[in-house]
Amino acid sequence: MAVTYAGYVLSGVIAAGIIAVGVRFLLAPARAAAGFGVPADQTGDHAYLAVKGIRDTASGIFTIILLVNQHPHVLGAFLLAAAFIPVGDMTVVLRHHGPKTTAFGIHGVTAAVMLATAALLLS
Repeated sequence: MAVTYAGYVLSGVIAAGIIAVGVRFLLAPARAAAGFGVPADQTGDHAYLAVKGIRDTASGIFTIILLVNQHPHVLGAFLLAAAFIPVGDMTVVLRHHGPKTTAFGIHGVTAAVMLATAALLLS
């Protein structure tokens, strides 16, 4: 019970965090891209940044929907699969010579927290 509760709390934190990131990409795309680890071209079309904002916001909403329905194994399985997103983000930052501290410290830690949360919910 305590393990599931901890998993639910962490899931809520993950959902809130990813929604905040998504909204930032929608409202301040160039600043959000710099924080992501791969700054956007200041003269280019930033449509892909809006796509990231929508993807992140939707991912947070999916997490909330699963959290509210209180099926820990389904939520855990979703977080396990969704952990590929920050791993992919980390890889993008590294492949584009972004800061390693951002790649590992933001994206890598996010993936680790998601995997740990999934483990709590799947146990």
